[in-house]
Amino acid sequence: MTNALVFLDTETTGLHHDRRPWEIALIRREPNGYTTELRVFVADVDLSSAELMGLNVGHFYDTHPSFRTDSPMRLPAGDEEFQTGPGVWLAVEAKAAVLVERMTRGATIVGNNPTFDVEVLAAMLRRHKLCPAWHYHPIDVVSQALGFLSVLNLRMLGDLLAPELAEDLTPPVKSDKLSKLCGITPPEGDDRHTAIGDARWVQRWYDRLSNPLDGDDETTSVQAQ
Repeated sequence: MTNALVFLDTETTGLHHDRRPWEIALIRREPNGYTTELRVFVADVDLSSAELMGLNVGHFYDTHPSFRTDSPMRLPAGDEEFQTGPGVWLAVEAKAAVLVERMTRGATIVGNNPTFDVEVLAAMLRRHKLCPAWHYHPIDVVSQALGFLSVLNLRMLGDLLAPELAEDLTPPVKSDKLSKLCGITPPEGDDRHTAIGDARWVQRWYDRLSNPLDGDDETTSVQAQ
């Protein structure tokens, strides 16, 4: 039986072991192509051990609905969640954990260094007495891309590529560069360093690597309710 895929990314309070997620984006694609998109902001995120540099990279104070400097949004009194737009939720961490568990159950996770995201989400689920139920073997699009480009023997194709891209692929290689070499433009503008922007990027990149000779696949999608 083919698993559903969940294209995943998180924005967190830093890179340290006790980091907490504050933006979580998941795009679940069923085997029949039906796709559901969910974006959750954690309303009561614990910032006591946050790294300011990490928060700034993710534009925390510009992006998080409850902490942005212009018109911050609070949960209605007594509520654990509030839908701020199609497929977008502001929720306390306990409710966010329930939403994440539901969206990832039985699915294969696909991400850009997905171990980073899986670790932080598994810890969140455990804090709220939930069991991570996704498949134990996530897919890393960066590893896929390195294999894909190695098979193509990039050095022999260098004259067909922009000179700045025809370089050695010895790790570590920037994911932006690898994505461009695969024909996928990384997030730009307001989507840069947002969980939803990166999750959509991972989806496009995975599809290109999985079907390099095909155009973009059309899928039926709906926002998570």
